[in-house]
Amino acid sequence: MRSRRAWLRDHSELGVGVLLLLLGVLVLTDALTMSVDIAQRGPVGPRTVPLVVGAGLVLVAVLLTVDVLRGGRGEAEGGEDVDLSEPGDARTVLLLVGVFLGNAVLIEPLGFPISGALLFWGSAYALGSRRTDRDPLVAAVLSLVTYVVFDHLLGVPLPGGPLMGVI
Repeated sequence: MRSRRAWLRDHSELGVGVLLLLLGVLVLTDALTMSVDIAQRGPVGPRTVPLVVGAGLVLVAVLLTVDVLRGGRGEAEGGEDVDLSEPGDARTVLLLVGVFLGNAVLIEPLGFPISGALLFWGSAYALGSRRTDRDPLVAAVLSLVTYVVFDHLLGVPLPGGPLMGVI
């Protein structure tokens, strides 16, 4: 029993391989069972990207598993200057959770441009930015550009809210 645990500990990267394989199979299954309208057919349809991503996940899972079984090992993290004895920053995490939940609640009544601006501004604040003169403007521009790109250029409908007639 001890040797099996030691082997599994030494080959823990196999868990990542299994996770990638399961995720790849899920993406492929979802893509292959997707209903496609006849008008959407062509060389590049709605199935193309999920099929490529799913196949890539399965391929990486197989290559990782083969590498681990042949003795390959991942390199230890060595670059970050993190003191593991210090506790995590719960305030930042809770602020970010609040900002994301607020966005989820406000996106329908206010629309994406306003809720997105609040999301970007709140995230910047939670992550430490205190530039109250610049951050709201950057958040508003980023939100509007994101809305226009997704809604008008890509055809992904986002709720416009009260600004629907203006934008």
